[in-house]
Amino acid sequence: MKEQKSIPITKVQRATKFITTGAKIGGNYLKHYSKKLVNPSTTTDQLHEDNATDIYQSLSELKGSALKIAQMLSMDKNLLPTAYQQQFAMAQYSAPPLSFPLVIRTFEKSFGKKPNELFESFSHTARNAASMGQVHQATLKGKKLAVKIQYPGVGDSIKSDLAMVKPIALRMFKLNPAEYDEYIEEVQIRMLEEADYTLELERSMNLSVRCKGIPNLVFPQYYPEFSSAKILTMDWLEGKPLGEFLKTETLTQEESTRIGQAMWDFYHFQIHQLKELHADPHPGNFIITTDKKLGIIDFGCVKVIPADFYPVYFQLLGKDILQNKPKMLKAFYDLRFIYEDDSEKDKKFFIEIFTELIELLGRPFRTPQFDFADNAYFQAIFKFGERLTNMKELRESKKARGAKHAIYINRTYFGLYNLLNELKATVNTSSWVPC
Repeated sequence: MKEQKSIPITKVQRATKFITTGAKIGGNYLKHYSKKLVNPSTTTDQLHEDNATDIYQSLSELKGSALKIAQMLSMDKNLLPTAYQQQFAMAQYSAPPLSFPLVIRTFEKSFGKKPNELFESFSHTARNAASMGQVHQATLKGKKLAVKIQYPGVGDSIKSDLAMVKPIALRMFKLNPAEYDEYIEEVQIRMLEEADYTLELERSMNLSVRCKGIPNLVFPQYYPEFSSAKILTMDWLEGKPLGEFLKTETLTQEESTRIGQAMWDFYHFQIHQLKELHADPHPGNFIITTDKKLGIIDFGCVKVIPADFYPVYFQLLGKDILQNKPKMLKAFYDLRFIYEDDSEKDKKFFIEIFTELIELLGRPFRTPQFDFADNAYFQAIFKFGERLTNMKELRESKKARGAKHAIYINRTYFGLYNLLNELKATVNTSSWVPC
């Protein structure tokens, strides 16, 4: 993969890149409408392909929060046409890496030394490159190490990037402006945390120790003496990233179920015992180890669940919630799915929509075991998502529908479900029971 020798860092440089991308998208629309005048049956497939390629190319050069948004959208499969999903998924672990001179510069700023002055060996090319940083392999005292290096300017550009990506997101993905603003506020907080490797080191060491009793999980050891605000050093876990593994290798049903159960228990132990969770469940953050266990390698994005929010939200996943209408209705008000001053028509509409949503989200909890290989369940989720994106009532609502603390929890659940589907795992869902 071709290396990138520089990253646009200043606001002017990054704004110029966004403007250029917007112009390309405009050109793609002009081409599409010109073709449609000649041939009214022309589909939007080529338009989506051209836009996805241009947007991903631009975001991958900008890196940081701009590319992170692409990564997040690639996981929301119900939101994006296939062309976007495929392009944006590359942000998970195969973005264009930075050239080695930029890596050296980051080390010199952090430690006053080059990588080869700290380690016995250090790979000149990145082994993985994602949205916020890239990983190199090093050795020291006979140990293989993974060294994650943050891209220059990532933390400084988050707020301005999110402001500039707004018009593209609203136009391309039909997002509600009120909900987008609340969504981005929460995303901005998480991304600012994710850009702080000192915080990630602290969380990684803390959560990996507290979760180590869960069977079939593997966590790396972390090395504070070789870590800084821009560099994070940990053990190298032998194996392949989950997404890469599933493209090239197969698991037996027993292995799939074992790994899937470990992933399920990992998340629900955090949610129900620790009240915080690893909130970035994409395939690049998990390793299938050589002995077929699940390695957890990234605690950059962690959502702390407020104590007063926990019981309100997780009652929606209880087995009796759909039959207990007064309880469900109160939860809908508490979570701002509906408002007291909504019209009766709007209340009826949003109650129906969110009842369907919690039925889908909570379905795995309503049976002792759930087969995540059931594609019919995921088709129902995707079709529901497609309906949501085309609902005028949602797009034009002047109010955000849902509490901001639910954003990363919902995203985590649907990300977890997608990973379990890719694993074809059957999971004992009663190992952790919601309120």
